Amino acid sequence: MFRKSIYKTPEQLRQMVAPGLATAASLEAARMAIVPGATTLSVNAAAEAALAERRARSNFKQVPGYRHTICASVNEDVVHGIPNDRVLQPGDIVSIDSGAEIGGWNGDSAFTVVLPDPTRPELVAERQRLSEVTEQSLWRGIARLARAKHLNEVGEAIQDYIESQGNYGILTDYIGHGIGRSMHEEPPVYNYRVHRRGPEVKPGLVVAIEPMVVVGSTDTFVRDDEWTVATVDGLSAAHWEHSVAVHKAGIWVLTAPDGGESALKPLGVRPVPIS
Repeated sequence: MFRKSIYKTPEQLRQMVAPGLATAASLEAARMAIVPGATTLSVNAAAEAALAERRARSNFKQVPGYRHTICASVNEDVVHGIPNDRVLQPGDIVSIDSGAEIGGWNGDSAFTVVLPDPTRPELVAERQRLSEVTEQSLWRGIARLARAKHLNEVGEAIQDYIESQGNYGILTDYIGHGIGRSMHEEPPVYNYRVHRRGPEVKPGLVVAIEPMVVVGSTDTFVRDDEWTVATVDGLSAAHWEHSVAVHKAGIWVLTAPDGGESALKPLGVRPVPIS
């Protein structure tokens, strides 16, 4: 049983639109800043400036002990990487996670990008494929949410897709979550099949779906900075995430500028704006 209702009112859903769009803007600014020679701190600065333009606050900075706007995880780092003076190199795979808070409501989203490197085409292709599989598993999870009766169907869709694409590993120690007044709320959102059905999917449910996928072993460790999660075998990882609202007319991807339309249309789902 959940300690309080996990379902938002129609007015609360409307208030979550702005922080979702601010989160998307911060990630777009970060994406533009990811080039060879940039540091993850400079990427952080770009995301922070984008939030300031929208009069949004970084909800990452509100996590006790964390001082940055984004998490920047490179190569074998999976999630929670701290921005620093590390210089990005051609061929790097970079995952950026960001969130925004406006009026007490939160957004949370992440993407992965691979920097071109003509001298290592096989590595770039492997990493690009990893990112694409992870992203598409996210969209298949979102598409299932649009049709699901219970939340844990999302994890089934994500796992089924990833397993159909090759020998990839899905992290099980880190999962998605509800989102609203806090960045991390109940219920848990699994990226894999579990025995429990989970809560009913009905209007008012808002969740952050975020598969984390690796090319090798799913064994991870936390670095000495006490934040960064990295693969034990040193192989590449990818992370994609969106915050998604279920409302009376359908679903809407809060952290996608088009509500997820371009990605969901090929999957037979038409998102509907929150009114």
